[in-house]
Amino acid sequence: MNIEPSNFIENIIVSDLEEGRCDHVQTRHPPEPSGYLHIGHVRNIVLNYGTAEKFGGVCNLRYDDTNPVKEKQEFVDALQEDVLWLGYKWAHIYYATDYFQQNYEIALKLIKEGKAYVCDLSPEELSATRGTLTEPGTNSPYRNRSVEENLELFERMKNGEFPMGARCLRAKIDMASPNINMRDPVIYKIQYMEHQRIGRKWNIYPTYDFSHPLDDALEGVSHSICGLEFEDHRPLYNWVVENSGLKNRPRQVEYSNLLIKNAVSGKRNIKKLIEDGIVEGWDDPRLYTLRGLRRRGVLPQSLIEFVKGAGFSKSTTIAERSNLEFYIRNTLNEVSKRVMAVIDPIKLVITNYDKVEENILLEDYPQREDTTYRTYKFGKELLIERGDFEVNPPPKYHRLFVGNNVRLKGAYVVKCTGYDLNEDGSVKTVYAEYDPTTKSGEGCEVKVKGTIHWLNEKYATKCEVRHFENLLDEEDEGSTSERAVRDEYKINPNSKQVLTNCYVESDVEFNHDDRYQFMRNGYYCLDKDTTDGHLVFNRTVGLKDTKLKKI
Repeated sequence: MNIEPSNFIENIIVSDLEEGRCDHVQTRHPPEPSGYLHIGHVRNIVLNYGTAEKFGGVCNLRYDDTNPVKEKQEFVDALQEDVLWLGYKWAHIYYATDYFQQNYEIALKLIKEGKAYVCDLSPEELSATRGTLTEPGTNSPYRNRSVEENLELFERMKNGEFPMGARCLRAKIDMASPNINMRDPVIYKIQYMEHQRIGRKWNIYPTYDFSHPLDDALEGVSHSICGLEFEDHRPLYNWVVENSGLKNRPRQVEYSNLLIKNAVSGKRNIKKLIEDGIVEGWDDPRLYTLRGLRRRGVLPQSLIEFVKGAGFSKSTTIAERSNLEFYIRNTLNEVSKRVMAVIDPIKLVITNYDKVEENILLEDYPQREDTTYRTYKFGKELLIERGDFEVNPPPKYHRLFVGNNVRLKGAYVVKCTGYDLNEDGSVKTVYAEYDPTTKSGEGCEVKVKGTIHWLNEKYATKCEVRHFENLLDEEDEGSTSERAVRDEYKINPNSKQVLTNCYVESDVEFNHDDRYQFMRNGYYCLDKDTTDGHLVFNRTVGLKDTKLKKI
């Protein structure tokens, strides 16, 4: 296999293949079905599915469903939908609960070999004996129980004879280990809960540190690619596999987290925002959940390219939002249909235009050589953006003001002749005259410094437009998934703006699958709140093009 590695994980895999440590590549995507995926999970998905694909191997989706307190079937279903949306496909779907019997049998093997024991310490007492980073732990008074007594007690735990928390099964390793994870870790707990998949079949549940390495080994995983937070758990991972009696020996490889500066991405944090009513749900477009990003109009390829562009390393990566927006904008620019839309309208009256209408040719995809075209109607009464007219224009302002010429996109050059004001002093109507010799595409030689978009009031559809800014105030630095949930966030009061007096071209057939560039405004998509009689658009990202910053 002649594969050029592109990151340190692929270097490890190539080395393992060349040295004969493994003869195939198999990975796994092991999410816990306790919430919806967010942007931080994309790196794990790209690494596990993408690496297996690159090496011609297999990646399975395996749910870590060992915590029925937090897990729901809706999360199971949503996880699959999100992975497929990103463009990846698993070979098989497994569940940690599929391996409960084999986990149990390996636990019995450890007990029989004197490598595991039943401990009667309460969770609080057990924690007190763990020691510190500088002091060793204290042996449990139950550490030297006989094999026979441990087997009997473990069987009674399995049969549901003891209260929750009364006993647990611990691996007998080393209470003086400098790695606290190796100080006789708990590998089984008593659990009396209704599981969404297996009901009350089991009264004892393996811990993640016990079941995960066993499930990897049982499945045939060659490389267990996981987050850096599991690096200190790797010695325990290896111990469990080495003492399991299983032939397959997966290799755990850790990578760093990818965080976005001043953004909330941790499941606990997001759940708190939802519970506090700060956001509307897991698919709120202000969130960095995959559901929220999708609803906002982000395309999956943007997220994949963002993750790959950030690279993979052993140190935590904190990216600016502008880096993500760079990839979002690049992807959208290639696929978005150009449409004229007026977000904050004022009326423009062409005083010397007497025709009823005239066909104006507009490009659908000017970014493509094979663009298609559509026609639109010009008229006497138009709508333009309020910001495209100034009573007292600032320096270098090249749009409409009295005496200035601009081109109306795809139509004519017009000269502003006057305006009317409302009682509150705001602009009500702008007046202009058009030059009939300046129609676009007919060889006009008149040069102007400004071109603005517009709509014919008679051929425009009123719609709702939603603009989004960062959920957290820009001064609230360090708001990432690494931070613990705080009692109070500094929320940006302008994180969501709903504009109800907006207009788009009436002849465009909008749909949920396509993306649109509203000329000079940004990239937009239809929101799920759209109905037959009411269009609702979400702005995905603005048009401002920023250079990619080095992460």
